[in-house]
Amino acid sequence: MGALFGTDGVRGIPGFEPLTVPTVRRLGAVAAAAFLERRGRSGPGEDENAPCIVLGRDTRRSGERLARSLTQGFADAGCRTLDAGIVPTPAVACLARHYGAVGGVVVSASHNPPEFNGIKFFTGEGFKAPPETEEKIERLLRGGGPAPGRAAARGLSKLLRAREAVREYLDFLRSTFPTMSDLRGLRLVVDGANGAASAIAGGLFRSLGAEVFEIGCSPDGRNINVGCGALDTRSMRREVLRRRADCGISLDGDADRAVLADERGRLLNGDVLIAMSAVHLHEKGLLRGDKVVLTVMSNFGLIRYLRERGIGSIQVPVGDRNVTDAIEESGCCLGGESSGHIVFRRLAPTGDGLLTALQTLGVLVESGRPMSRFRSLYRSYPQVLRNVRVQERVPLGELGEFERGLRSAQKRLSGRGRVFVRYSGTEPLLRILVEGPDRKEVRRISDDLARAFADNVSRRR
Repeated sequence: MGALFGTDGVRGIPGFEPLTVPTVRRLGAVAAAAFLERRGRSGPGEDENAPCIVLGRDTRRSGERLARSLTQGFADAGCRTLDAGIVPTPAVACLARHYGAVGGVVVSASHNPPEFNGIKFFTGEGFKAPPETEEKIERLLRGGGPAPGRAAARGLSKLLRAREAVREYLDFLRSTFPTMSDLRGLRLVVDGANGAASAIAGGLFRSLGAEVFEIGCSPDGRNINVGCGALDTRSMRREVLRRRADCGISLDGDADRAVLADERGRLLNGDVLIAMSAVHLHEKGLLRGDKVVLTVMSNFGLIRYLRERGIGSIQVPVGDRNVTDAIEESGCCLGGESSGHIVFRRLAPTGDGLLTALQTLGVLVESGRPMSRFRSLYRSYPQVLRNVRVQERVPLGELGEFERGLRSAQKRLSGRGRVFVRYSGTEPLLRILVEGPDRKEVRRISDDLARAFADNVSRRR
């Protein structure tokens, strides 16, 4: 089976390991056992007194079958399932806390294409499951885990209906918007990526007074993230211009991140959204520690802009869990990634695309300025991100020629740019990020590194 967990849970193609029915059922059972042990619960209860796990999923066709297998596994370990149905990933984190669950599980492959699916685990406090919990789950799975069917006969079943879960989540989101403000007078384009927030995103913004034009909100089980959403914003940006909207919002498939566009259809990525909220909170004295948490992918222009305004930054490796961990360790209240995954720790423990959009719109409304004014807050250094498809993740240290080329590029940009190379944790890709003051030079270095990697790998075979 190989390593079970990537950077964001378990992912793969349903029907193939590890996403087969028997393995997913066992995975549900051992995850429930790990949750119970983490919370000091040694054994199952009876029916309505049994510990509960909140379960949600996105709109992929394979989601319902995988959710059913997980539910059977939870029951095998003596846990009942609170089934939230199709909801954003952060809704499960929110509901796990609200209902006092021992954990939360989401069936979703986030931004990946429709043929993929995955399983994400959350603690009862709403955080991504820590590495030690994932390691325990994997260890238990390899050891066999609870026997299938042992507790299923207890009648442990799905108790929470989707509309109840959605109502609780939407109430929470609305409660985070500035009390004395609303969105009346704003025209918004909302792209739901044909994903988990498709049914609720437009209504959320309408309930606060906005005029909303929806796209990417007609999921059919096979179109999640296809030509829409945070990874393909072209349709959203065109619709902003066509509708003469004030702002566009694109979510990804499980709605844990968002990117926005201004009234001219120009994109505002996560770096710009962090800058908006960081300065806003700093001016109000609400930015704890006067620092934000960023990843190594954040643009140097953002770091310089924040520094000039008395706001420091802590940089961590890519991954929302790295951001969350750093926020908890440092006591900061804001952090995120340029991809649009942003954590407002005063309000929630994890990234949430709808929450991000609401907080950004709150800053926009209070400022009285058009969104385009925020897009030009700072000068971004040119960045080129190349994704090179790989058949196997060969340790970069074993690719001598590529390593030499990488060191040469880093030396060339030293003090005026940077080069960052890593394997994707969720897809078979090598990501090569090059940043510097000259776009042509950045593109040339990126091309050279991608070519050197491909050549070195082919010669190694």
